[in-house]
Amino acid sequence: MAKLYFYYSSMNAGKSTILLQSSYNYQEMGMKTMLFTAALDDRAGDPRISSRIGLEAAASLYGPDDDIFAQVKTQHAVDALACVLVDEAQFLTTAQVDQLTDVADYLSIPVIAYGLRTDFQGQLFPGSERLLAISDEMREVKTICRCGKKAIMVLRLDDTGRAVRDGEQVVIGGNDRYISVCRWHWKEQIAGSTET
Repeated sequence: MAKLYFYYSSMNAGKSTILLQSSYNYQEMGMKTMLFTAALDDRAGDPRISSRIGLEAAASLYGPDDDIFAQVKTQHAVDALACVLVDEAQFLTTAQVDQLTDVADYLSIPVIAYGLRTDFQGQLFPGSERLLAISDEMREVKTICRCGKKAIMVLRLDDTGRAVRDGEQVVIGGNDRYISVCRWHWKEQIAGSTET
């Protein structure tokens, strides 16, 4: 039976790199994959998944109104798919996460979703919340804070490099806008609490 996997982390842990390597591994064995990424993150230009280390691949875009199950079902009828891989999974809607379970359950295609667990305020993204609730397996992709501890939080930075404490949940950006930090450094910047 196919499963829905959720690989989660803070920023800059290598989620897109792992996704692209997984897709390559399938393709090297002659198997077809289908890649998705969020339409609202257009930093890579054309519909692509791009990693910080320079790997990239074409991908289908999804927006909040797209039926991912229908897209996969249509593609699977043309070319049998061995795996569906989703980047920026935090931007999925709850309904789209449920559609990914349908891909695994009814089409018997494994689905691997990669995304952030929480936003810059420490709140779950709706897509991540649903993935944490309903995925068959979850794995943390680890990265480190500037102090060397495991980074589990994300700081959003303003134009001067200072931490932003409030605002919209989604503002697209890379290393110029976000950094991954441990909880202690997140509290220091956001919550203002660093008691020992």
